Amino acid sequence: MQHLLEDDPELVALIRNEERRIENTLDLIAAENHAPRSIMEALGSIFNTKTIEGYPGKRFHAGCVYADEVENLAITRGKSLFGAEHVNVQPLSGTAANMAVYFSVLEVGDRILAMSLPYGGHLSHGHSASITSKCFRFKHYTLDAVTELIDYKQVGELARKFKPKMIVAGASSYARLIDYEQMAEIAQEVSAYLTVDMAHFAGLVAAKVIPSPVVHSDFVTFTCYKTMMGGRGGVILCKEQYGDRIDSSVFPGCQGTTPVNLIAAKAVIFKLAQEANFADLQKKTIANGATLAAELAKKSYRIVSGGTDTHQVLVDVTSKGLLGNLAEKTLESVGIILNRNAIPQDAGTPGRTSGIRLGSAAISARAMGSQEVVRIAELIDLTLSNPKKKNVLKQVSKEVSALCREFPVYP
Repeated sequence: MQHLLEDDPELVALIRNEERRIENTLDLIAAENHAPRSIMEALGSIFNTKTIEGYPGKRFHAGCVYADEVENLAITRGKSLFGAEHVNVQPLSGTAANMAVYFSVLEVGDRILAMSLPYGGHLSHGHSASITSKCFRFKHYTLDAVTELIDYKQVGELARKFKPKMIVAGASSYARLIDYEQMAEIAQEVSAYLTVDMAHFAGLVAAKVIPSPVVHSDFVTFTCYKTMMGGRGGVILCKEQYGDRIDSSVFPGCQGTTPVNLIAAKAVIFKLAQEANFADLQKKTIANGATLAAELAKKSYRIVSGGTDTHQVLVDVTSKGLLGNLAEKTLESVGIILNRNAIPQDAGTPGRTSGIRLGSAAISARAMGSQEVVRIAELIDLTLSNPKKKNVLKQVSKEVSALCREFPVYP
């Protein structure tokens, strides 16, 4: 960073502080991962400067010959990786991708059925705090009160009563597999489009370690920086018949120019995701998630839905007399990074978070395996069982630091 050091040493100091923070903490945030160095290089490339309103061969600016090749490369690789008929790699985020899908085939005020936020849904699935709720009429399905799994019978009954034009499957804090075939059957019964938001588990789908929603869905959206391990930004997959509407909904409908460096990073990760190393890592991510859930359950933590089928583990911390915000802050103080999260029992109490959400992707990217995950679960329990004992927290912090040194992010 010699040029940045000359121009802005204050910012360089912050960047280096962040580098040290990442190297010296255990990242269990389910929405984060450690990207390969090649992704960082693509993001920092000269393509950061190019303006590309429009699509390859149909730009509104000159000088796009190589930008066109980059976008076409990302599209071709995306189609191959996910078996998609049409791919749009321009969305700036997952929310932007969802908005573009909604506006591609719906009118303002149309009805959408999606998962409720406390039960695992996302803000962009029609939560009152999101602009999506101001544009469309949402109704939300929940989970079975006992199993905390999707009740497909309930979804079907709601769909028949509400008559939505679109059904959204996928979630931001639901650790189980989703039966896309059943969701597709429900959507077809009420003549609704089916959109799947696989932002959290796109990497698992790409590696074919969990089922893909692509064959059953009209639209699939995802982001590239979670289990996908790529840079920021969203992607839309859809059937060819909706391709033109998706493209015009993204640009000029929902956004202007897209940073070409983000598209370049997407192209890189789509290539890496087709290699054996990526598949092995995603298998380890699944295994580490299962181990983390099982080990915490052994220590009397209630695991929402009883376990996990993905990288996510959702934990009810009220069994330890805690709420999610205190658990998050206490764990951060010892170098274990995760996020507080609403769980189904919080549905009637807006703002309350009785849970924490953990993810196994980033620790798996550091080459940690079951032995390390068992120890991490022990450190989590030791911390949450002694939130005010400074000597215990100090010892946990030392062990976290030692573990991080043994498994560096960037060796």
